[in-house]
Amino acid sequence: MTMLSNLTPIPELYVSYESAQKLKVEAGDLVSHDLTPRQICDLELLMNGGFNPLKGFLSEEDYDGVVDKMRLADGTLWPMPITLDVSEDFAEGLELGQDIALRDQEGVILATMTVTDRWTPDKAREAKGVFGADDTAHPAVNYLHNTAGPVYLGGPVTGIQPPVHYDFRARRDTPNELRAFFRKLGWRKIVAFQTRNPLHRAHQELTFRAAREAEANLLINPVVGMTKPGDVDHFTRVRCYEAVLDKYPGSTTTMSLLNLAMRMGGPREALWHALIRRNHGCTHFIVGRDHAGPGKNSEGEDFYGPYDAQDLVREHQDEIGIQMVDFKHMVYVQERAQYEAIDEIEDRDNVTILNISGTELRRRLREGLEIPDWFSFPEVVKQLRRRFPPRSKQGFTVFFTGFSGSGKSTIANALMVKLMEMGGRPVTLLDGDIVRKNLSSELGFSKEHRDLNIRRIGYVASEITKNGGIAICAPIAPYATTRRAVREDVEAFGAFVEVHVATSLEECERRDRKGLYKLAREGKIKEFTGISDPYDVPESPELRVETENVEVDNCAHQVILKLEQMGLIAG
Repeated sequence: MTMLSNLTPIPELYVSYESAQKLKVEAGDLVSHDLTPRQICDLELLMNGGFNPLKGFLSEEDYDGVVDKMRLADGTLWPMPITLDVSEDFAEGLELGQDIALRDQEGVILATMTVTDRWTPDKAREAKGVFGADDTAHPAVNYLHNTAGPVYLGGPVTGIQPPVHYDFRARRDTPNELRAFFRKLGWRKIVAFQTRNPLHRAHQELTFRAAREAEANLLINPVVGMTKPGDVDHFTRVRCYEAVLDKYPGSTTTMSLLNLAMRMGGPREALWHALIRRNHGCTHFIVGRDHAGPGKNSEGEDFYGPYDAQDLVREHQDEIGIQMVDFKHMVYVQERAQYEAIDEIEDRDNVTILNISGTELRRRLREGLEIPDWFSFPEVVKQLRRRFPPRSKQGFTVFFTGFSGSGKSTIANALMVKLMEMGGRPVTLLDGDIVRKNLSSELGFSKEHRDLNIRRIGYVASEITKNGGIAICAPIAPYATTRRAVREDVEAFGAFVEVHVATSLEECERRDRKGLYKLAREGKIKEFTGISDPYDVPESPELRVETENVEVDNCAHQVILKLEQMGLIAG
C-alpha cells in the first residue's frame, strides 16, 4: 500500500452533494436497515476515511483474514472486524447484489450499501481470534454474543451524509478537516493522545513530555462514541478536557473528538487506534500500559499483559507509518513537587511517591472526600463533582431477583416504606405484577418476552436513577445475561444493588399463594421458572437474603444496612 503524506487529503466514501440529493430520493424505494449506535459510529468512520483503506463493511474473505491474521484478503494490515450485523429475518429477505439503505435511529438516510456477502459467523472463533478469549466478562465478547445480530452482511458503502451530532460541533473533525488544519498551521509532526477518561495532572505531564520527546505538536483525541460500560459520560469528559486545554501552550496543542465505538480489545485495539490516527494526519501515537484493556477476565486476571499493546504497535509501526510513543507511568514526587516517570526515579527509596488510582478517585468522589491539588486540576474536580455528587445524594436501583413466591414483592414493599419514611429522594416500586399491567401488558411469557419485560424495567430504573430517585425492582429476572444488561444500563447513572431473595424452590412451592406452581406441574403453564425453565442463581449479588423463618421487617432491614454500608443512604 502506498503511504500518503500525513497531510495530503485521503479518500472518503461520500458522493458529491448533487449525487447525494438524487440518491436520497432513489433510496426511498430501497429496503432499509436501521443502524445500531455502534454501527453508526463505524459507518461514520468508514465514510469520512477514518477507517481507510476500507471501502465498506468487510466481505467474508476480508473478515476471515482479519480474525485469523489481522490482514485483509489483499494482505493490508487491519486488526478489527468492521461488520454489519443484522437479524436472521432481515438477512433472509435480501439477495446478493441488492442495494440497501442504511438509516440512523430517526430514519434519516446516511448511506447505501451493496450487499455482496452474507454469512453466519462463528462468534466463538471471532472472540478468541480478536479478543484472545471467548469470555463474556469482556465487554466486546458479551456484545458479540448477547447484543450483535447473528448474521453479517458485507459490501461497499456509498456515503450520502454524515450522522448529525448536536453536541460540541466545533470540536468534531473529519480526517481531512484535521489534515487541512495541520497544513494551515504548518504542523508537520503531530502526536495523538487517545483517552476515554478525564485528564488529570499526570496525563498533562505525560502528553507534554511525549510531544517534547517527539518534537511534535499535540492532538488530544478523546473517544466520544462508545467506550466501556460504566465509563464517565462523554459530556462530562469533554467539559473536563475543555477545562484543562488552557494549561497547554495554545499554539502547539489542539483537541478533536473521535466518534469511535471502542471494543476494549487491548493490543489489536491499540494497533487499530494507531491506524485511525494515521488516517487523521498524525505521525506519532501514545500507547499506554494495558492500552484499551477491559480489566479482569472471569478468572480475575487481566485479559492482556501490561505491555502487549505497546509490543504489537511497535512491531507494525513502520508498516502503518506512525511512530509509537510509549506511555510512561507518571507519579508525583512530594519532595520535588513534580511528576516524574516512575522508572526514571533514581532515589525512589528516599522520596515520597504519591499516586491515586482510578478506583481510589471514584471512591473519593463517591464519598465526597478531598481530591488533592497535586493530583488533578480544580476545574476538572469541579466538573466531576457536578456529575458525581456524594453517593448519599445520587439515585440508585435496588433489584430483587428470585423464584416466584420467594417474597421479593413483600420485602420490596417494606423497603419502599422504610425509604419513604427517611425521605430525601423519591422512591418508585417497579414490581413484576405492576409492570406487567402498565408497561408490558401485550407481552407473553416466552423467554424473549420475559427478557424484553426485564429490559423495560431496567430502562425505567435507569431513568429514575439518572434523575436522582430510588428505583426498587422486584421481577423474577431468571437470566444472568439480562440482569447484567440491566446493571450496565443503571450503572451508567448510579449504583445498582442486586438482592438475591434466596428462598428455596421447595419453600416457594409450599407457599404457592397464586397456585402457579400447581398449574406448572400439571403442564398448564409452559416455561415456568424453576419447573420447566432455568433460573441462573446470581453468582455475586450485593446481598443475599434468606426468608424462611425470617420476618419481612428483618429482611428489609438487612437491605437498609447494606445501603448504609455502601454509602447510598446517610447512616
